[in-house]
Amino acid sequence: MLTKNRTLDERVKDLEKIAQNVRLNIIDMIYTAQSGHPGGALSAADIVTALYFDIMKFDPKNPKWPDRDRFILSKGHACPVWYACLAMKGVFPMKELKTLRQLNSILQGHPDKLKTPGVDMTTGSLGQGLSLGVGMALEGKLVNKDYHVFIMLGDGELNEGMIWEAAASAHKYHLDNLIAIVDRNHLQMDGCTEDVMPMEPIDKKFQSFNWEVLTIDGHNMREILLTLEKALTMKDKPTCIIANTVKGKCVNFMENIREWHGMAPNEEQYQKAMECIRRREVEDEKS
Repeated sequence: MLTKNRTLDERVKDLEKIAQNVRLNIIDMIYTAQSGHPGGALSAADIVTALYFDIMKFDPKNPKWPDRDRFILSKGHACPVWYACLAMKGVFPMKELKTLRQLNSILQGHPDKLKTPGVDMTTGSLGQGLSLGVGMALEGKLVNKDYHVFIMLGDGELNEGMIWEAAASAHKYHLDNLIAIVDRNHLQMDGCTEDVMPMEPIDKKFQSFNWEVLTIDGHNMREILLTLEKALTMKDKPTCIIANTVKGKCVNFMENIREWHGMAPNEEQYQKAMECIRRREVEDEKS
């Protein structure tokens, strides 16, 4: 966690730089493996960076610390973003990122808590993460722990009915230690979310289950930090943050292109993608 006595501007600037390095690692991992899901990992990079490097109580030297905040990546196929953050935090060596999706690697194609240090819950079958988060948050209440549980959901994942069963349960048990974040990038494997299964108005759906709902630009680090901090103060009800994002963010030829949901770049595309991210970093530093 970055020291909280820093100004907001300093925190934002540092986190933006870290997020760009997370994106470089995402592309490098997927290119090396020649398999993976870059689009949704890139769209989630700013938020997962903010969580692990600023917001969450988390000790990389003791990832099973009982009082830690919990994180569940319900859209488990986007795990390169999680692996990059865990490695950059020092939970496991950076060299492990080169082993993504290899036989016997600790970094499988979907998160596995039995294999990967720092992974709180195995995910991959879409729709299950919110129910798992409800269970974790309820345990915190029952044993009087003050940790929070953060769940990142894909917007296509909201098609699953068990999401809404979990949403009802979260309100019933007044789980104000539960924060769900919807990565609203408008694309899923089969196409545009509005075409596959329209879910709008997402905000009003969660509000109808008596959740507090906040909507943000999921790539504006200042907005991300302020909104997450607000969610941490919520009382008596769970919070849903709808983060409007861009699939493939920071790689111009991947942005808003459905095919990059689950496709690895070739050598030429890899070089272009890394150049795009580095160029964006330089542009951000100048702005």
